[in-house]
Amino acid sequence: MRKPETIERLYLDFDGFFASVEQQARPSLRGRPVGVVPFEGTEHTCVIACSKEAKAFGVKNVMKIAEARKICPDIALVPQSPDLYRRAHNTLLSEIASVIPIAAIKSIDELTCDLEGHDIRDPEGLAHRIKTRLHDHVGAHITCSIGFAVNRQLAKIACKMDKPNGVTIWHPEQMPEKLYYLPFDDIPGIGRRMEKRLMLAGVFDMQGLLKLQPKQMRKLWRNVTGERLWYALHGYDVKTPQSSRGMFGHGRVLPPTHRDIANAKTFSRLLLTKAARRMRRRNFYAGRLWLWLSMRDNRWFGQLPLPIVNDDHACLTALDTLWEKAQRELPKHTRIIRMGVTLLELTPSTERQLDILLNDDHERQKWEAITHAIDRLNNKYGKTTVSLGPWTPPPGGNAGGKISYTRIPSAEDFW
Repeated sequence: MRKPETIERLYLDFDGFFASVEQQARPSLRGRPVGVVPFEGTEHTCVIACSKEAKAFGVKNVMKIAEARKICPDIALVPQSPDLYRRAHNTLLSEIASVIPIAAIKSIDELTCDLEGHDIRDPEGLAHRIKTRLHDHVGAHITCSIGFAVNRQLAKIACKMDKPNGVTIWHPEQMPEKLYYLPFDDIPGIGRRMEKRLMLAGVFDMQGLLKLQPKQMRKLWRNVTGERLWYALHGYDVKTPQSSRGMFGHGRVLPPTHRDIANAKTFSRLLLTKAARRMRRRNFYAGRLWLWLSMRDNRWFGQLPLPIVNDDHACLTALDTLWEKAQRELPKHTRIIRMGVTLLELTPSTERQLDILLNDDHERQKWEAITHAIDRLNNKYGKTTVSLGPWTPPPGGNAGGKISYTRIPSAEDFW
């Protein structure tokens, strides 16, 4: 494995992305502590993102709203706007790409670039050009922190060292000493459970971790991830295996006034239709459907095999079957707090194999043709003009437009 002798990677992380985009888009929020929340008017959930002004008061992401109000009474709570964040993300990428090619988009607010020639010799100048470009062409209220190091993992750790709006450069000759006094939770890949496992193994700090051998790290992590982390922390150029698509799905927290079975069933149809649309756009078929429900004290889960399908009729028919099972097994007045649907056991369209014992090819082709006609109409008008059955979005909007660490929604997800 190659060990670079100079910095080769840049990692960029936007500061308080959701909140800073809200401040850039809405002048009335600038300079104020801002917390982004899932729904308008909610008081029983958490702050999903906060501005640097809110963080100065001690507000943190995933903090309960009541706690955030207690330590920061003047915090402005703003309902999330995923489509605004998606558009801001695309704009920011375009501006950065005009300065340096983007090697990989890691999430809606993180990306990485490979360095060459002049940028290796002058990383400060590169960081200044990126920040100036964003300031002049997007706005002053969306800032970023940038880290430089020999590999992607170290550059990611470095970019967290001087937030917000900082630049950190770790040259090979400075390593691994720069890591010695960092807490474990500054290292991507070390969560609370892993930290507890390290403590039980007698590893109490980063210096102890760095003294381990690759095979010891592999044993502690119980897979090859630990060994890869060892090489990354020791400055090697580690290539992360490309992940493959495993599922398409959506989940939703239901508002307190809509937590009955009837509403959950209605909203699940919309979420499943959107998941199936995404699956078709990526040219996959599904072999299994999951429906999961979370109540206050328990959970319900059901699954059903699918005959390698991607049309709305087949998916929604299977969903109705799962809901019939749920209604038989759950009390009549069950309060459902969160629910979700997942299409999995995916098959690329080029590799689809039909079940020779299931003679429904004519029916399947008919419903696939109907579904494709519906997709074409919706694409033409840029909204959900036609759907199979009722189209009832849940309160709060943005159904199917959730932004997660591994997924950035497209414009079609908001139709």
